[in-house]
Formats: sequence, structure tokens, C-alpha cells
Amino acid sequence: MGRILAIDYGTKRTGLAVTDPMQIIASGLTTVETKELITYLKTYVATEGVEKFVVGEPKQMDNTASESEVYIQKFLEKMVKEFPNIPIVRVDERFTSKMAFQTMIDSGLKKKQRQNKALVDEISATLILQSYLASNF
Repeated sequence: MGRILAIDYGTKRTGLAVTDPMQIIASGLTTVETKELITYLKTYVATEGVEKFVVGEPKQMDNTASESEVYIQKFLEKMVKEFPNIPIVRVDERFTSKMAFQTMIDSGLKKKQRQNKALVDEISATLILQSYLASNF
């Protein structure tokens, strides 16, 4: 079994989360500058053996695509070219940023630490991955 890697894509930063090799536990991995994301993923995939990508799908409350979906589609086209043998699954990511922020509050992080948007992105990716794992096992 390989790892499952979740991506919370953003135009500036992208949060990443990953499972253990047995695909049981979702953990935050890092946040990467989006312009360097493909390079980072190539290196990670080469060393860690990724079986599947889970990419957040931003939706409006009425279930229509969010404005950022245009950028995500362009990214997905690059992903398919770079990693043709790794399937990509989409997961609804509504409310993950709010849930990530609440998680930071609940875990006792100070206000200054909660302003770290990179950490919010990483936690959001972890929530996307946890959602995927919960719905598939």
C-alpha cells in the first residue's frame, strides 16, 4: 500500500496532508508555495510512494463550483501529465478552513499562532484527507 496525499490547493499556498503507509492515519505534511507545488510533489512521490491524490473541491452552498475551481482545474491538468499513473479523487472541502481555525482554537493555540495561514492550509488538507478516509472505510 502507498500513501494517500491530500491537497488543499490555493493560488498562493497549498496545504498538504498524507496518510501513513497503511492508510489509517491522516497527518498534516506541510504547506508549499503553489508555484513550487509540482516540483515538491515530484520529489515526495519519488521518495514516499503515493498511491492516490485527494484534491479538495471548493463548492458554494448551492453545490455549484467555487470561483477558485478554474485554477484547480488547470492544476489538475498538470497533475495528470506529471503523474499519469496516480489517480486523483475530489473531495468536497466546504467549511474546512473554518473547521481548521476552530481546531486551532480548540487545541489551545495562541492568537498569534492562529494567524499563521500556512498552518490553516495544512490543517485544512488534513481535514480533507480525514473526510476521504471516513467516507471510504
